[in-house]
Amino acid sequence: MPSVQLLMTIIGFACLSVAAVYALIMVVATLAWRMQKRQSSSLPRAPITLLKPLCGAEPDLYDHLRTFCRQDYPQFQIVFGVRDPGDPACAVVKQLAAEFPSVPIDLVIDPRLHGNNLKISNLINMLAYARHDIIVMADSDAFVESDYLAAVTAPLQDPMPTGSLWSRLGAMYINEWYVPSVMLAWLFGHRSYVSGQTICLRRDTLQAVGGLQTLVNHLADDYRLGELVRGLGLRIVLSPYLVRGVHHEPNLGSLTRHELRWMRTIRVLQPLSFRLVFVTFSLPLAAFGIAGAAAGSSLSAAALGLFGITAASRLLLHFVHRLGDDRAATSDLWLLPVRDFLIGWVWFRCFFTSHVTWRGNEFAVDADGVMHSLY
Repeated sequence: MPSVQLLMTIIGFACLSVAAVYALIMVVATLAWRMQKRQSSSLPRAPITLLKPLCGAEPDLYDHLRTFCRQDYPQFQIVFGVRDPGDPACAVVKQLAAEFPSVPIDLVIDPRLHGNNLKISNLINMLAYARHDIIVMADSDAFVESDYLAAVTAPLQDPMPTGSLWSRLGAMYINEWYVPSVMLAWLFGHRSYVSGQTICLRRDTLQAVGGLQTLVNHLADDYRLGELVRGLGLRIVLSPYLVRGVHHEPNLGSLTRHELRWMRTIRVLQPLSFRLVFVTFSLPLAAFGIAGAAAGSSLSAAALGLFGITAASRLLLHFVHRLGDDRAATSDLWLLPVRDFLIGWVWFRCFFTSHVTWRGNEFAVDADGVMHSLY
């Protein structure tokens, strides 16, 4: 039927056009962000307390935590926190304290829970030991260079994977979809993004929003903190500092549970626009578009050209985040279609569940992003 063929052609070209434009803008945004210069300040450097919540012996934990002890910064304290005295991370912290006697290192072992968000509960227990008024909170899987503290605190004073297949796919989720999406929002002036990987703020700002206690049951605790800070009339600054992290996923089940939690977080934050997130899956969208265009009529040069732009932009995005990396640029090329179609599947699943798994615990998440334990 000619009308059906025309409709398929129109849908196909629409999908191809959206995929090509979005893929190109993602590359531009990522390149623009990476070209920023790290901020520095000529003002006296205020002392800092770094909070590092820990849980278990993550891959290369000692090496990653060690990078935070080797900071080129005049005065800083590191507070590590665990809930269980038998946690293997305790031995790692004690080893660091012995290696770096000049760095004030505190280990807080406190099992108290203040809500369903175990990370925030850990941070609340640790905050009581913070000696300084500039607070930096960083995830345990991050590793940094010696100028990290100076760079991420400058505005206040003025996703590397492990070797497994599933870990590499997980890192690609962060590096090649999530972070570029943030860069795209940043390029157009959006400043609402806050990442739990590293958060830096003043103690009085934290107290003004009600402290960490206001976050204890929120799934998107980092986003909620940013929302509260903006409510005070303060700005959120996205630092140009590139924090690296290890992404460890032992199997497909672990990977999909992790990504389903992240995707469920996005759905909580943007329930209406979440339905349109599929337009950011450039390769699957382009594949659907080329299939629609082919079903409606013979493939034209324009359709093939749009598909080629999408594929080329997707490849470029894959290479951009590896600039300055010691990994072989082509090592994970074959995973690109797997990665992009898998993210579409996780997005689709998110419409049919309100449950998430976090550190082995099951939670139901309501429409406001508040977690409720299922046990």
